[in-house]
Amino acid sequence: MRVKCVICDKIESIEDHSVLAKKLRNRPIHTYMCQPCGERIAVNTKKRTDTGNFRFYRSVAEDDEW
Repeated sequence: MRVKCVICDKIESIEDHSVLAKKLRNRPIHTYMCQPCGERIAVNTKKRTDTGNFRFYRSVAEDDEW
């Protein structure tokens, strides 16, 4: 299966029967990002979180007693 990175527009080939290929076929909202772009985003996010000026807006998980 040929896929295109949403950031750098590089076209790569992944195996047709892989889990990622199945996810991309069955749910079009999921997008593909190549490994170098993913690593670059992870490094930049880590830098921003280390500064202390970056907040994750995550919902607080409440424990349900039931």
